[in-house]
Amino acid sequence: MGGLIGSLQIAVQSLLAEQGALEVTTNNIANANTPGYSRQTPVFEEEPSFMEGSLVFGEGVSLQQVQSVRDNVLNLQLDQATGAQSQVNAYLGGMNQVATIFNETQGAGLQNVISQFYNSFQQLSTDPTDTTLRQAVLTAGQNLATAFNQASASLGQIRTSLDQSLVQDVTQVNQLTSQIAALNPQVAAAQAAGESTGALLDQRNELINQLSGLVDTSVTDAGDGSVTVTTANGTALVVGNQSNALTTQLDPETGTQHVFSQGTDITESIQSGDLGGLIQARDQGVAQAQTNLDNLAAGLISSVNTQSAQGFDLSGKAGGNFFVPFTASSSGSNAGAAAQFAVAITDPSQIAASSDGTAGSNGNALALANLQNTALINGQDPGDFYSNFVAGIGDQVSTATAQQTATGLVVTQLQNQQQNISGVSLDQEGANLQLYQNAYNAAAEVVNVINSLTQTTINMATGA
Repeated sequence: MGGLIGSLQIAVQSLLAEQGALEVTTNNIANANTPGYSRQTPVFEEEPSFMEGSLVFGEGVSLQQVQSVRDNVLNLQLDQATGAQSQVNAYLGGMNQVATIFNETQGAGLQNVISQFYNSFQQLSTDPTDTTLRQAVLTAGQNLATAFNQASASLGQIRTSLDQSLVQDVTQVNQLTSQIAALNPQVAAAQAAGESTGALLDQRNELINQLSGLVDTSVTDAGDGSVTVTTANGTALVVGNQSNALTTQLDPETGTQHVFSQGTDITESIQSGDLGGLIQARDQGVAQAQTNLDNLAAGLISSVNTQSAQGFDLSGKAGGNFFVPFTASSSGSNAGAAAQFAVAITDPSQIAASSDGTAGSNGNALALANLQNTALINGQDPGDFYSNFVAGIGDQVSTATAQQTATGLVVTQLQNQQQNISGVSLDQEGANLQLYQNAYNAAAEVVNVINSLTQTTINMATGA
């Protein structure tokens, strides 16, 4: 359409297009600090032109759509990196607690009480009839038993704390999957209607990223705007508008919480996210520390009792058990030895220091002291076994710390890349604001000019 009316329509349409662009820019500025928000851009499209004689005239511009700027592949990479970072953070958190129990440099741990226990027999050998020295041996034995009891109890508390965190994580997973399932049909409906899905996709992507921080996830585009979310091993979490809730159940054998999906135990298959780290810390880190502690306790109990039986007490009677004997609940397992560690005698005179039945003999006291340098547990003496045990915990913490740094750098790098693509630059939006404002003002000026020309034409026609 030519003439003033056609020019007026072009100007008005331009006003509407630039007004829409200003609204998009304003929305970007408002959401500059909104987590998960993807920058939006107005997509202008030239209207089809028309011919009048040999001349071609344009029909102006229209705001075709508002497009969110995002990189779906980058989002998936960030989800995976977030899961890896959360996993190592949770694992390291648990292992740092374990390391605190056996922190010899801070006065914790068992090295000192083990040495004091064996040294007390060495001191007793200097005067086997001395009641004070005998009482010191009994006290050292009680201190040793208490230290093992406390270390075992502390490991149990860490295990309980990790279990509580696991249950909380499962609750959060279910909340997030429920929200994702609710958004799926909204995205699909908006996409089918040709409406903008930017805000809905931002919300869903942010929820998926949070979910990846809790459990390893795999996201598949269903083709209609909705997504299917599963764990890495294929356990369905979200399908269409349905979410499959995870549950926790107490394992009667281990006393720990396991994760179930529709009746299937998936605990061992969870490798990433906060859940994966909690499970790894509990079932590997804490469990191995408890096993080593129990093996050391069982070795000490057995060796001391065996040597004690070869001596004689102050009254010349055959030596009995110094510690309460440990009876394994199952073959090849020393589970519970540290928790049950206890001194069997209360009378210092019952300590079997003599090797020949005479009161002044110190042979068995020396033999008991020498157990400190005897291979008792896995071919190692108690000190070496304990040192290697503690060093192993330190190695695990050191490795996890290095992994934490590495995964943190990866996440930061991906977040920076995402910010460069999808993030809002206030400087750029300020420039856009000026650009669209100038275009809007120019179109408004066109309207004013055409209005003036139209009025002049009307006046000329009417002779006014």
